[in-house]
Amino acid sequence: MKRLVLNFLATATLTLGLIPSALALEILRWERLPLAVPLVVGHERVIFIDRNVRVGVPASLGDRLRVQSAGGALYLLASEPIEPTRLQLQDADTGILILLDIAAEPGEAPLEPVRIVEGESHAKRYGDTGKPPAADTARLPARETPVPVVLTRYAAQSLYAPLRTVEPVNGVVRVNLRRDLALDTLLPTLPVRARALAAWRLEDQWVTAIRLTNTSGRWIDLDPRALQGDFVTATFQHPDLGPAGNSRDTSVVYLVTRGRGLAQSLLPAISPIDAAHNLPASAAAGNAEGAGDAQ
Repeated sequence: MKRLVLNFLATATLTLGLIPSALALEILRWERLPLAVPLVVGHERVIFIDRNVRVGVPASLGDRLRVQSAGGALYLLASEPIEPTRLQLQDADTGILILLDIAAEPGEAPLEPVRIVEGESHAKRYGDTGKPPAADTARLPARETPVPVVLTRYAAQSLYAPLRTVEPVNGVVRVNLRRDLALDTLLPTLPVRARALAAWRLEDQWVTAIRLTNTSGRWIDLDPRALQGDFVTATFQHPDLGPAGNSRDTSVVYLVTRGRGLAQSLLPAISPIDAAHNLPASAAAGNAEGAGDAQ
């Protein structure tokens, strides 16, 4: 009987000793540093992230990696060895990015599941204030990144990057823009043709994207000091413009204004019309008499 009890305890101990191994879970903390997630060829590895994520997979992986996402979990299965490669996970709700460095090698035993949790100093979303909303909304708290930088980056991504890579920013809205807006006074000293493309707003600041096209046969250096208007910042997509007809004869400048849009921030154009024609007849006659006396 004593031997039976000892055998039972030994069996129970061995059985309990297997439980932690079977239920082992690797915890990774996201603190803005890429997370290393090794894979074993032919064995699926589960990553618990508790977010609704979109996965950016490099085209170089081809069919070597199967990626599935469901219910806050990510399932990765490598069918062939994979060299170290970076995956991007983007929260579909907040836009937060998490970077994974994966690599797949042959092996016999599958690896334990992974759970990704936020670190103590978790990454702030690009452009966020990093502070809870204040009761007094009249005074906005400072953002982690200056608003002109956020707006300019967002506008450049919207025009030049694939839409799936544009990082969303809370509060940025597209605003209506007059396509026939006269921009003759924007760069009066340069032989360029300017045309408004699009505009966005964040808080009390606007960014307007302006297409610049060289109309001369020479190279033009783009210098923000040549811009005429009331702007907070001005950023050129390229440093210069090629001669007209060249593949580099067109670029974009991003103008950030505060408290008003671009139309109200340009210098007024000098009208070729005599303003005296708009005066009442008596006032116009008085001006004429004054001009005669002066002679």
